[in-house]
Amino acid sequence: MAEDPYKVLGVQRDASDDDIRRAYRKLAKELHPDLNPNNRASAEERFKKVSAAYEIVGDASKRGQYDRGEIDANGEQRRTYQRAHSGAGRGGGARAGEEFGFSDIFSDLFGAGRRSENASPFGVRGRDVRYTLEVDFLEAATGAKKRVTMPDSGVLDITVPEGVADGQTLRLKGQGSPSPRGSEAGDALVEIKVRAHASFKRSGDDILLELPITIDEAVLGAKIEVQTISGRVHVTIPKGTSTGRVFRLKGKGVHNTTTGNTGDQLVSVRIVLPETIDSELSYFMQEWRQKHSYNPGRSG
Repeated sequence: MAEDPYKVLGVQRDASDDDIRRAYRKLAKELHPDLNPNNRASAEERFKKVSAAYEIVGDASKRGQYDRGEIDANGEQRRTYQRAHSGAGRGGGARAGEEFGFSDIFSDLFGAGRRSENASPFGVRGRDVRYTLEVDFLEAATGAKKRVTMPDSGVLDITVPEGVADGQTLRLKGQGSPSPRGSEAGDALVEIKVRAHASFKRSGDDILLELPITIDEAVLGAKIEVQTISGRVHVTIPKGTSTGRVFRLKGKGVHNTTTGNTGDQLVSVRIVLPETIDSELSYFMQEWRQKHSYNPGRSG
């Protein structure tokens, strides 16, 4: 007999939906087989119990049925439906306490003869399974193949499409829990979490990159190799480039498979002075300032 799902999840019966969801996620993370390589069998067993418990009390409808005693901890029906005897106006009516099944319920609801011969009152669709998948920034930008272990311990190969965004959910049809009544399986809902990148940031379909340059490159101009999500390219920095100037690399952003559009890469320049200002540079700048002083735009 299955354990009380509230006890399995370690929550009170009056716990909120958010409390139940947090408890499940905490346990699922602790017990995930991949995180317990030295105790995998035991972790998998507990993991299955936690997932089964969440299937009951994590679903508002099933939780209500369980709390009312209509289903047990396995999700199986408890209540026996009976039809009370009523002799008035019903020649040869049902006997008192006569049991009736689901076919009688459907007949009462929809009328005799309207139910399809192939219709099944047991055709309950399988439960959707939720999973969070962490991917690197470049994997999200350019696409990747990932193999993950799902909450039911099954292995699933996932194609991460190029341009997937942080927080986006991928729906994998029929890859969820099987139906308890032989109907179609549920779906796997995979939420994507994108790890931060040391250099790149994303804004819509555009890629943002800050490019540090030296003082001489800013004054004299230069041709600098710049990293993009698809490789390295050369960017020409013209003479007199100031910090904050932005260069747009057309088509070097993220390809959005939903809209078909491709963003750009925006390269923002930042002038970085040498760590040590030597006497030669200091003397040159003093001489230059005396002859070429200017206002960079400061007010007052």
